[in-house]
Amino acid sequence: MTASSEPARGAGVPTRAGRGGPAAKTSAAAAFALVFGVAALISVLTVILSWFGLILGIIGVVLGIVGLKMAGRPGVTGRGVAIGGLVLSALAVLIGLAFAAGITTALNDEGAVDRIQREVDDLRDRLDN
Repeated sequence: MTASSEPARGAGVPTRAGRGGPAAKTSAAAAFALVFGVAALISVLTVILSWFGLILGIIGVVLGIVGLKMAGRPGVTGRGVAIGGLVLSALAVLIGLAFAAGITTALNDEGAVDRIQREVDDLRDRLDN
């Protein structure tokens, strides 16, 4: 076989765009939205870092919206990734707000604070014995 009779490398192989044109690229904003959404959800579920997860979730929501808009451009993919990041980020924000509301309510209720103080005192007494 001679070089002229061999097919060119990659000839006839469809690209991700499927039209034989340049390969479509995933939106960077969509990818970052997913990363921020996962990080926000993990942070919020640790409860101690819920304030940090709330901030990451808000950033993830913004990036998810930008990623959705960018995915509508020709040659850019990532709509599903942006939706996933947006959903995870929104979930993290909702959980973070619920934790913040619960903590605020508990700390503003004097009866709840007194119950917590009694529990802490009882635990200290048990440790001393």
